[in-house]
Order: sequence, then C-alpha cells, then structure tokens
Amino acid sequence: MKLTLREQLSRFSHLLQSALFPVLEDEIGELGETARRLVAILELIPLERFVPSSRGWNGRPRRDRHAIASAFVAKAIYSLPRTTDLLERLRSDAQLRLICGWKRDEALPHESTFSRAFAGFAQMELPQLVHEALVRETQKDRLIGHIARDATAIEAREKFPETTEQKAEKEQTRQAGKAKRSKGKRGPHGPHKRWKGGKPQAARRQDTRLHRQRNMKLADMLKELPRECSIGVKTSSKGHRQYWRGYKLHLDVADGQIPVSAVLTGANVHDSQVAIPLATMSSGRVQYCYELMDSAYDAAEILEHSREAGHVAIVDPANRGRQKKKKKGEKGEKGAGSSTVRLARELSWAESDRFRERTMVERVYGRLKDEFGGRNIRVRGASKVMAHLMFGVLALTADQILKLGRGSS
Repeated sequence: MKLTLREQLSRFSHLLQSALFPVLEDEIGELGETARRLVAILELIPLERFVPSSRGWNGRPRRDRHAIASAFVAKAIYSLPRTTDLLERLRSDAQLRLICGWKRDEALPHESTFSRAFAGFAQMELPQLVHEALVRETQKDRLIGHIARDATAIEAREKFPETTEQKAEKEQTRQAGKAKRSKGKRGPHGPHKRWKGGKPQAARRQDTRLHRQRNMKLADMLKELPRECSIGVKTSSKGHRQYWRGYKLHLDVADGQIPVSAVLTGANVHDSQVAIPLATMSSGRVQYCYELMDSAYDAAEILEHSREAGHVAIVDPANRGRQKKKKKGEKGEKGAGSSTVRLARELSWAESDRFRERTMVERVYGRLKDEFGGRNIRVRGASKVMAHLMFGVLALTADQILKLGRGSS
C-alpha cells in the first residue's frame, strides 16, 4: 500500500523520536529544542548527495565539506549573522559541533576554509540543488491547490556599478536641461522646441522582456534577468516611497508555507519580469492548480502563460486608467457616454476567497528574515547572497515539511 506524504512524514518523525534522538542523547547529552530541530532538518535534506567528496584524492586532503555545509545550515537555523559567530558557537557548543560532524575542537577548520568552501557552494549552487531535490522528492505525489508568488527587498552592503540604463537616463536629463537653458534661441534649423517638463514619453516597445520570455527556455530567461546590486524602490501601504540598496528575492510558495522555487535579481527589477521564470520552475517541480499574485503581476503575457500551462491565475487587478463601475442612477463624467466608460475589473467572490491564501508568501518572508538569517547579509555578490539566502530557504522548507507531517501549519 502506497503511503501518503503525511503518513511518510509521520513515520519519519516517529523514527526520530523513538530511535535517533535517544541514541544521540546517550552520546552527547540531552538535546534542546533548536538542536532537535537541526538534527531533524539535516536528516531530511539530501545534503550528502550534492556535497563534493574529497576522499580518495591524492595530495593534501581538503577539510570535510559535508560538515561545513551542515554548519551553514546550522548557521541559518540558529540565525547567526557572521561566520565568525558560527565558529565561536561551534567551539563553545560541543553538541552543535558533534551534530555537524566534528568530534574535537581542534578539528574545526579555519575561518578562511569556511569562506573558501562557501564560495565553492555558491558557485556550484549547492543549496539551490538540495532545495530542488527536497521539493521534488517530498511533493511529487501531492496535488497543491495554491502557489503564492511575490518578491521581497534584500538589503546588502556593497557598491554597484552604474548600469547602461542609468547612464542613458543621466544623459537624457543633461540634454533636457541643455534644451531648457537654450529655449527661445534660434538654431541652424529653426527655433528650438520648448520642453514642457516631466519625463519624455518613450515609444512603446513591442519586443519587451515579457514578450521574449514566452518563447524562451528557463536557462535563457534566468540569464537575461539582471542580478547586479542596485537601488530598489517600493510604495508602502500609506503611499510613501521606500528605497533600499541590494537585491530582490522572488519566491513561489505552496500551501503549507513551503517554498517551491526561488530567484534572486537586482533590486531594480520589476516583480512581473520574474513571474514566467518562476512559474516555469514551479511547474517542473510540483503539480498545482492556482497562481495567486498581486497587482504588480497584472500583465497579459503572464495570464496567457498561466492559462497555457493549465493553471488558473488569480491576480489582483491593477485597474490602471480604469474607472469604477457606476451605480444605478449615477451620472457619468461630463461628455462621456455610457458606452465609452472603461469599467474597473474586480475579483469575483470565489476569486477573492482564494486570493486570501496569498498572505502565506508574506509569512514565509517574515520567518526567513526573522528566524533563518534573511536580514543578516554579510557577503557580497549575487551568487553568494543567493547561497546565504538559500541555506535559510532550505532550512525553512524542511521545517515546514516536518510541521506538515505533525499536522500543523
């Protein structure tokens, strides 16, 4: 008889409680709640399958990379901000050191070894590979009802180069100022046209990124997305603009607050530019029915892609340039006939009921930043920032899967 995911996780949890934890406590003493959580997560994630092994190599052997990778998972679970804090905790906490794989304090590698190992993990995208394998293996037989999609700001402490768009914008502003100063003067081709102020109206592009993504492979879509550190801006619920320097983390979260797919971009990338790559990644890993997105994803290309993939997209309408539906007996605008009024699109009561599930992605971001080191970015470069975040996402995913086996969310 084939067991369901909940039954498999229940048996796994029972095995931990009845067999593994008693043996460990006889060996290293009573385990605290966080230590038990770490042991359960390390047993669940297939970490050793993807960590490169140095056994059997000639020459000077490298330190055990599996133990270092386990330590970085522990760093996310214990929410330690820096690698030096992790090393101090490993030296002072014998239980944590033994759980990660070192029997003696003298066996701990130097901080530089940890840094080189982390750079290698970031280059080979180790946490991303382990997370994908974990999601595929635990969710393959599960039909997911909702996928919630959103992005969050990731602040970083690094400088960033000036992009081509920024250079073009500066040049455009300089030319506009030059034209304004010389207004009224006659040139060789007649009088200058007066600049009426405001941003110049750019011609509408037909070949946008969303158009191109409809006919691109996943690897090409991800390669085209900007990943460099940049300045991002968002408008708060009260209408105030908030700026930050760094990146954006984009997540697809399944029912049960389980992260399924993740993409890191520069802070200046609009959320809608990552919707199709995320949907493609999630479709290859799990089966789901509905995609829940806010008004930033209200684009025809995104809705068409979702429909062609066999999913139902529920997007909060942006209603840009639209008017609210007139009530009975209410007069329209002066000079506008009833046939020319553009009505605001609204969600039906059924869509509104399902759309409430979208808040689970916000709860995942809250846990990632508060409990799994999402606020403690001390590395530089997109690949290292993504590796740091994905160790936290990996630990969070395993923790939520274990909660699903215990029947809680």
